[in-house]
Amino acid sequence: MSGARSPRVQIPPPDDGARRAAEARQRELLKPPGSLGRLERLAVELAAMTGGDLRGVERAAFLVFAADHGVAAEGVSAYPAEVTRQMVRAFLSGGAAIAVLARRAGFPLWVVDVGVCGDLDAALEGVDRQQLVRARVRDGARNFAHEPALRPDEVDAALAVGATRVEAALVAGAGLIGLGEMGIGNTTAAAAVLAAATGCDPRAVTGPGTGIDGRGLESKVEVVRSALARHRPDPDDPLDVLAKVGGLEIAALTGAIVAAAAARTPVLLDGFIVTTAALLAEALAPGCRDYLIAAHRSREPGHGLALERLALSPLLDLDLRLGEGSGAALALPVVIAAAALHTEMATFAEAGVSAGDGP
Repeated sequence: MSGARSPRVQIPPPDDGARRAAEARQRELLKPPGSLGRLERLAVELAAMTGGDLRGVERAAFLVFAADHGVAAEGVSAYPAEVTRQMVRAFLSGGAAIAVLARRAGFPLWVVDVGVCGDLDAALEGVDRQQLVRARVRDGARNFAHEPALRPDEVDAALAVGATRVEAALVAGAGLIGLGEMGIGNTTAAAAVLAAATGCDPRAVTGPGTGIDGRGLESKVEVVRSALARHRPDPDDPLDVLAKVGGLEIAALTGAIVAAAAARTPVLLDGFIVTTAALLAEALAPGCRDYLIAAHRSREPGHGLALERLALSPLLDLDLRLGEGSGAALALPVVIAAAALHTEMATFAEAGVSAGDGP
C-alpha cells in the first residue's frame, strides 16, 4: 500500500465547496448561530468529507480486528493470551460490550481474525459465526522483546486485510466506518509504535492497559524501551515501525483507515490502539486525517498524545479504556445526531420565523 512494496494511495482532499455550503446552511437553520456547538462543526466536517451528502452516516459498519501478540509472554497484561480467543467468542455470542452496543444501536458488527492464536473453531463451538471474517495472516505477532514482530510481507498482508474489509463494507452500503480491536498485549505494541513514530519517551505513552500497575507497569515500560533500542524502527517509515514493534490488528486498522479515507468515507476512531493506527495511516497516506472523527479520549496516557499529533478533538470523555470499539459505538449517536440536525432542521425562512441580526 505504500513505499517501494506497493503504490502509494492518494487521499482526495475534503470538498471545500461542500464545506462552505454546509457553513451557510448552519447560519440559516432555526437556531441562534453556534447554539448547537460542536454538533454544528461536526456536521460541517462531515459535509466536507462526504461531498455534502450526510445521509450515509446512519449506515455505519463496525469492524473489530483481533490478533495476538507474542510480547504478552513478557507479562505486560493482567490477562493471559488465550483471552483474545475467548473475547472473539464473546463478540460473536453477544456478551461483550461492543456486541451489546451494536445490538442496541442496530449497526452491523464484523469481527475480523487477522492473527488470533490457537484453535478458534474450538473456541467458537456452538456460536453463530456469520459475523466472523477469517483473514488470519499468521498466529499472532512475534515477541518483539526478542525479534521483530512481523516480516514486511506480513505487514503488507495485514494492511490488505484492513483495506479489503472496508471495501466490502462500502459495497454493502456503509457510509461510515467504526473501528475497534482486540488483542492481549496490544497496548504494549501501541505504546512501542507511538514512541517509535513520535520519538517520545516510552514512559509517557505506556499505560495500565488491562489494569497492571506498580512494578508491572514499570516492567511494561522497560519492555517497550528495550525493544526500541534493540530494533531501532525508522520513525519516518510507518511500515518499518509496524514490522519491528507493531501487531497484525494495528496494521489491519492502518489499512482500513487508508482505504476509507481514499473512498471519502468518515472513520470513527475508538481509543489508544485505533488512534495510534490512525497516526500511522496519516504517515503512510497523507490526508487521512481529514476523514477521521475521534470518538473519545481514553485513560491510556498515549491516547492524548496521538490525538494531539493528529489535531483531533474527541467527542466524549468517559474515562474508558476498554477498547473493542466501545467508545466509537457510544459516540455514533452523536455523529448521527449532528448529521440529522443539519439535514432535517428547518431554516428560518422555511419555518416562517424572523431571523435575528446575529452576534
